[in-house]
Amino acid sequence: MASACIKQMRGTSIPGCLRGVTMIELMIVVVIVSILAAVAYPNYRQYVERSKRNEAKAALLQIATNQERFYLNNNAYTTNMTSLGFPVNSNYTTDSGAYEVNVTAADASGFTAEATYREGGKEAEKCLTYGINGSGVKSSGPEPDCWTRSR
Repeated sequence: MASACIKQMRGTSIPGCLRGVTMIELMIVVVIVSILAAVAYPNYRQYVERSKRNEAKAALLQIATNQERFYLNNNAYTTNMTSLGFPVNSNYTTDSGAYEVNVTAADASGFTAEATYREGGKEAEKCLTYGINGSGVKSSGPEPDCWTRSR
């Protein structure tokens, strides 16, 4: 086949030697890429949303740990986020910016911390809020299984 293409370059015309990609072949590649994207994109979105939820849960667990440390030193819990090791006094936003975390109540007997989803969409319908209190009781809403959900 290589010699036939060389002959055509020299001026001898052999039909079908120099062919490009046909429109049908190009459309088949576009369809295959579209199908792969249609399958991959929803999985990617679920992964991103799950990582945002994990950020909120990690921040709340860090608050709970730091509240206990603060209680050991002061015999009371605090609403001051900077005393708990966060860069702001209240309304700490997670690294992705998706959840706003705050200690909503604190006294000598306990505390309540909450993470609220700041963006809209389907995630707000699933896990709009996370909460944890001084007894270690975890809550979430509107669906109650957000702390244990893996998807």
